[in-house]
Amino acid sequence: MEWFTAPDYWLSRLVLQRGLAALYLVAFLAAVRQFRPLLGERGLLPVPRYLARVPFKESPSLFHAYYSDRFFAGCAWAGCAVSAALLAGADSLLPLWAGILLWLVPWVLYLSIVNVGQTWYAFGWETLLLEVGFLAAFLGNDEVAPPVVVLFLLRWVLFRVEFGAGLIKLRGDACWRKLTCLDYHHETQPMPGPLSWFFHHLPKPLHRVEVAANHVTQLVLPVLLFTPQPIASAAAALMIVTQLWLVLSGNFSWLNWITIVLALSALRLPTDAPAAPAAPLWYEVLVLAVGVVLLALSSRPVLNMVSRRQVMNRSFDPLRLVNTYGAFGSVSRHRYEVVIEGTDDERPSEDGDWREYEFHGKPGDPRRWPRQFAPYHLRLDWLMWFAALSPAYAGDWFGRLVEKLLEDDRDTLRLLRRSPFPPGAPPRFVRARLFRYRFTTWRELRETGACWERTYVRDFLRPTRLSGTR
Repeated sequence: MEWFTAPDYWLSRLVLQRGLAALYLVAFLAAVRQFRPLLGERGLLPVPRYLARVPFKESPSLFHAYYSDRFFAGCAWAGCAVSAALLAGADSLLPLWAGILLWLVPWVLYLSIVNVGQTWYAFGWETLLLEVGFLAAFLGNDEVAPPVVVLFLLRWVLFRVEFGAGLIKLRGDACWRKLTCLDYHHETQPMPGPLSWFFHHLPKPLHRVEVAANHVTQLVLPVLLFTPQPIASAAAALMIVTQLWLVLSGNFSWLNWITIVLALSALRLPTDAPAAPAAPLWYEVLVLAVGVVLLALSSRPVLNMVSRRQVMNRSFDPLRLVNTYGAFGSVSRHRYEVVIEGTDDERPSEDGDWREYEFHGKPGDPRRWPRQFAPYHLRLDWLMWFAALSPAYAGDWFGRLVEKLLEDDRDTLRLLRRSPFPPGAPPRFVRARLFRYRFTTWRELRETGACWERTYVRDFLRPTRLSGTR
């Protein structure tokens, strides 16, 4: 079938696959570094406890067959190794069928992690990585030109990512319709980046332009992805520019980067396509079958998009093959942070010697400037932002986190930037307090050197110690 492949997209496929492999590598490295204190046998939300109450059919995972922290680490390291091999182009050195199988290995491994990851992995970019990763397995290698069906399905994912996000904004917070959301968002987003302070202080008319441009990007450009070239390429290029703007303005894990990777499916890069043999019949049948299944599964995400009760970031099947996406349907007007402190005092008092635990990414010390971490994902830091919005978000794990700090647990402390207590000498008491944070003004920054100003709001957790201690 001559129409089955699109030789002009071979370079786009190459860049897309290498970019996706890099994101897989980042995701598996984050799992290696963070799983033990978050999900391990002695973690905040242990995987064995989850496996005991959730059956395989609801959450397919290799860990239903066997779990140990060592096995989890082995799977995560194996994912790193395969991702690095794919990044280096190992799939191009294999037969077509073997390349497909190699791409499915990180998909199976990461699906196994996400499906037992509980609240630590309940982010839209986790399922987006899996959905794109599954499709990438059928993009082929140097033995065949990129199949049109898979390129179309990748654009369909990008359409749902952007259009779904655009709809959730129009239906959600009124500030999106009034073009005022960016008066607050750069300051109140989950994890500001090193330039977020400057973005926040841009003139308000420019914020209005930003919001209007966002509506165009998310509600108009996605439709143009399915138009003839060069219109589709222009739409994809504008989406990439918008995503790079978001990369500069905050830390959104790999959400922006995988959206850029997706946009490559519609971007026809100017280059001479190498000659490729016709696709084998078995490959054409396989790709068409995958396309039929995924389009059939798309009905629920489509119904969700057109529903007045649209939900964000929802999976409709346990394999996470076709999902719905969206972000920031509402925008916080004020930023709150939970600050965790410990003391050696035998009797804790309000004005005692309380010392603050520092996190890598979330705001703490008002003088410490935000850093860039994306595409790396600091899972605890993100969940601390949710905890500040409502204690209900942290009900399953916050008490356990405090216990780990009182126990001087080394794995848990590695999730933090700095503990105020030396190793082997944990605090007697730990407390948590809620503060309101705001970016300082230009004058305040010059006078104090602080990028944040914070005000005490209330106690989040009263001074707590381990039972049985004095």
